[in-house]
Amino acid sequence: MPSSIRVLALFAHPDDAEFLCAGTLAHLADGGASVHIASMTAGDCGSSILSSAKISSIRRKEAQRSAAKLNAEYTCLGERDLLISYDRPTLRKVMELLRRVDAELVFTHSPQDYMADHETTSRLCQSACFGASAPNFRTGARRSAPPLRTIPHLYYAQPYRDRDILGDEILPRIIVDISGTFERKEQMLACHESQRAWLQFQQALRQFDDPLQQMCSRAGELAGFQRGEGFRQHLGPAFPLENLLASLLGELVRPVRTS
Repeated sequence: MPSSIRVLALFAHPDDAEFLCAGTLAHLADGGASVHIASMTAGDCGSSILSSAKISSIRRKEAQRSAAKLNAEYTCLGERDLLISYDRPTLRKVMELLRRVDAELVFTHSPQDYMADHETTSRLCQSACFGASAPNFRTGARRSAPPLRTIPHLYYAQPYRDRDILGDEILPRIIVDISGTFERKEQMLACHESQRAWLQFQQALRQFDDPLQQMCSRAGELAGFQRGEGFRQHLGPAFPLENLLASLLGELVRPVRTS
């Protein structure tokens, strides 16, 4: 369905958005959405051999190349790996970005994930969405963007390997069929070439694509698709209850039974 909707994908590190929701972002971009991808950090700890400054520069460029495949804009908020904090300065950064993008649809990490950077980013994003329409929250930016008119629709992507830190499974409630955009998702993730060496070093992950294939195949199976991406929508008080993804993508979206 053609749409000029404004979409923000805010995640902790470069390549998180690609791994978790790039197939869905591709569908939205193809339908006319304006897509903005952002990371809290530049991935300054993502190398065992390069300095923080060097790997950050490389990873910013990789993220820009990836976003360009959707004609999307990329922003890095300049936080440091392992040090993303829920505090006033950081929330102000996230709030200003949300308002500057004028986001109507937001994707971020699961509230339960395998590392604190992801969980803190999720919490920051939730608070920013809730408060972005409140004019009395001032970001302190030199040329601050105006408050949003309404609270945006917020969706949480699946945690890595669909598990929380205790190994318990987290099931999605919504699956997007990405069978037709999976190749583009792979192309976007391939832009993050520097991470192959890092993941092999840190996690003994020899094949960069294996977890990607497994997660997308598993999500697809839950909804009868070849490949899918899973989400849960934030449905707390004041947040919109309409499943905007289903309205925008139609038959590409299916609910998942949780019992």
